[in-house]
Amino acid sequence: MRHGASIRQLSRTSTHRRAMLRNMATSLFEHDRIETTVAKAKELRPYVEKLITLARRGDLHARRLVERKIKDREVSGKLFKVLGPRFAGRPGGYTRIIKLRHRVGDGAELARIELLAD
Repeated sequence: MRHGASIRQLSRTSTHRRAMLRNMATSLFEHDRIETTVAKAKELRPYVEKLITLARRGDLHARRLVERKIKDREVSGKLFKVLGPRFAGRPGGYTRIIKLRHRVGDGAELARIELLAD
């Protein structure tokens, strides 16, 4: 039974899942959109939105919390200099998930997760 199981395991160990989410978040902040499976996109959305909310705060403690998860200094700088002010007036919902197609190799349902314009 799934009682209290709130995260998707994605057939990975916890450390692999954590590393994958960090890498996907870094790519999303760098390119503003990425294409992945629907399950991964749904798992990435709350992870990314919490980081953007921290970037909106903009203080030193928020920067340190973000840099625990985003290891690329250029991307974390973009998060605080560009994306934080861009979403300053929005109370949440910074991303959009669009379902695309099924992958040819294994039939997995693909989706694009992207940051909203403003």
